[in-house]
This record gives sequence, C-alpha cells and structure tokens, in this order.
Amino acid sequence: MEKHTYICIDLKSFYASVECVERGLDPMTTNLVVADPERTEKTICLAVSPSMKAMGVRNRCRVFEIPATISYIEAPPRMKLYIDYAAEIYGIYLKYISKEDIHVYSIDEAFMDVTHYLTLYHMTARELAQIIMNDITASVGVRATCGIGENLYLAKIALDIIAKHAPDFIGMLDEDSYRQLLWDHTPLTDFWRIGAGTAKKLETYGIYTMGDIANASEDFLYKLFGIDAELLIDHAYGREPVTIADIKTYKPKNNCLTSGQVLMQDYNFKDGELIVKEMADLLCLDLVDKQLVTKSITLHVGYSNQLHKESAHGTISLDTETNADIMIVPAAAKLYRQIVDPDFPVRRMNLSFNNVVPEEYQQYSLFTDISDEAMSKNRKMQEAVLSIKKKYGKNAILKGMNLEEAGMTRERNRQIGGHKSGE
Repeated sequence: MEKHTYICIDLKSFYASVECVERGLDPMTTNLVVADPERTEKTICLAVSPSMKAMGVRNRCRVFEIPATISYIEAPPRMKLYIDYAAEIYGIYLKYISKEDIHVYSIDEAFMDVTHYLTLYHMTARELAQIIMNDITASVGVRATCGIGENLYLAKIALDIIAKHAPDFIGMLDEDSYRQLLWDHTPLTDFWRIGAGTAKKLETYGIYTMGDIANASEDFLYKLFGIDAELLIDHAYGREPVTIADIKTYKPKNNCLTSGQVLMQDYNFKDGELIVKEMADLLCLDLVDKQLVTKSITLHVGYSNQLHKESAHGTISLDTETNADIMIVPAAAKLYRQIVDPDFPVRRMNLSFNNVVPEEYQQYSLFTDISDEAMSKNRKMQEAVLSIKKKYGKNAILKGMNLEEAGMTRERNRQIGGHKSGE
C-alpha cells in the first residue's frame, strides 16, 4: 500500500479573524466576538478571537458567559462575507494542490494529499504547509494552523492537539509518535469523533485514554459500541484506511433532502404547523430545481427546552413519488398533527424527504386524488416561482403563509446556515 502524506489546514477563529481583518485590526490581539446583538444574551457566539481564547473564553460560548471584566467588540455575523473569504483561500490552495487532492471538510478547514507534491516541489511537508499558511496570511490576513500525518486521522489529531502548542502552529504525527505522545492524553474528547457521551460510557469501565482503548478487549468494545467500535479501535492505534480518493468516489446508497431550524422562541402548536408547511414548501422547490422526487417524509420536532420532554418523531408515505407541493405540504402538515402534542410549545424542527430519486425513475400511482391537469398546472407554477427567485432574490415572491406573523421564511431567506448573510 502506498504511503501518503496529508496536511490539514485550519483557519484560526475564522469568523472572528475575518471581522478583525475587515476592521483593520490584528486578529491575534483584538478582543472580538461574532454574535448577533439582536438575539438574547443566551445566543451562542459563532466565534471568539484568539486573544479571548487565551483569557479563558471558550469557543462557541454564550454571550452571557463572557466575563464582564473583558472588553470586546461584538460583530454581527456576515455569512456571505465568510464564504467569500473561504473561496479566496480555496483559490490559494489551488495554487499549490490540484482540486482532486483537496477535501474541504468545513468552511475553515481542509485536508490535502500532498504525497506527490513533495517531490515535485523538492520540499518537506512542513515546508510546503508553511508556504501555504504564509500565503493565506499575506493574501487575506487570516492566520492558519496545520496538522501533518501519514493518514487523514493523524493529520487531524496533529492539528487539533499538537499544532496549537507548536511555535510555528504546525503539528506532525505518525503512528509511532501518536502512541508515544498521545496514548496518555486526556480528555478523550480532544480526539476527533469522540464525543462526551462516548467518553462517559468508556469512563464507566475505567477507560480514560487512547492507550486504555488500545489495551481493552476488542470483543468488549464491540459489545459496547457495535460496529462503531471498529473506528474507535483503529483510531486508538492511529490507523485510518480512508483516503481523499475514497471520499471523492463515495456515493451514498440512499439520498435525502433535509431542512432544520431552531426557532427563536417557543411556538404554540398552530404556529409550529405553519413552520413545517413553510419548510416543506421550500424543500419542494429544491426537489423541482434538482429534478428529484420523493415518496416518504420524516419529521422530528423538539419541544421547548424548559420541558425536558422527549421529541416527537414520525414518517409518512405518499401515494406516489412526487415533488408537487400540493401533495407534499398537506402530508407534512398531517404528519405534524399526528405526532406532536398540541398542549406543549415546540422549539426545534427537522424535516427530511427520504430516498429521493431522479424524476425519470418516478413511478406513477393510479390512486392519487389530484388530476393530471392540476399536477401539470402546479408544476408550471413551481417552475415560475423558482425562475423569479433565481433572478430577483428568494424574497421576490412569497406565499400568503409566509406573510403570517409566525412565519420564518422571509427571515431565513436573508440567512446562510441559520445566521445573517450580512447583505
């Protein structure tokens, strides 16, 4: 098997750094928080600058958790601006590495397979990483950190745990150094893919480190975690068989379209149904745009955080595969009424159109109550709505339900990823 060399580059406190750069301030020394001032003090900070992290302010904290003794700038989120910066930085990556060898993991993080570039450039992985990092800082003013490893996992761990303490912000690991340096490292949650729940379950059995996992009985771990134990065991030894080429060629067996949102406040039963109908309507347009159809809808609704009540969850099947809103929206509303308790306020919504397939594979049903003429008219209307939205903006044409007081579509159309676009 060919040995690979990967680098994983992360943009330090990306959103906060961009806001500092836009203001002509040093991202490393300026106290700045990216948070929406129009929301309550309970809102989560999307990013805090490195200087604030150095003072103990944790990333993704809530505004009220920031000590009153710290003076800082509060910057409203501008998601479109961050996307523009990320695109420019991706262009920098392309100066050195082909897109086939780059995997964008998130807006501020990317993996690169540099195996064949080291010979081409006559330099080490550390030297190449430093050149790319310096180019990012010189071009856009944002600082970067980097992990280097012989597989994707080791590159990620070198970034997350080693690089932040290195003078040049570059960490480097192979399987041997991983075991020597990190088998006794705590907490386990510092490691990629180990969440608080997994760590807590392991602690119950006296397992606190990666070394403990490596020395544990594999049969016991499989009994505890099922198939997920395979990943846990591989990572305990610093092994990772998946490559960027594997990621590029992966095709999921089942596809779905999903929309989710956390409401700004508790919604009553009636207003919650309106939100579900809005979400279903927008997903229908997405289906039409992508020329896809679905025959199954899944809805997950979380109640008010104050209730500690188990979420509502359910799935409904349609009479035929379709992307018509006149069929799907009523079905989504019906599912909502079936599974949600009307006596309790709701706060979170997640709607999925399951097993979507291209329209050419659509199987028609003889049992639908809607005429072919009505379906054809509805399709033309959906296509017209899409055309207007693409040309004049998402809010250029709206339905009556979007204008109701509890409606969220107009506001969400101004957002990217649930946050203000900045436009």
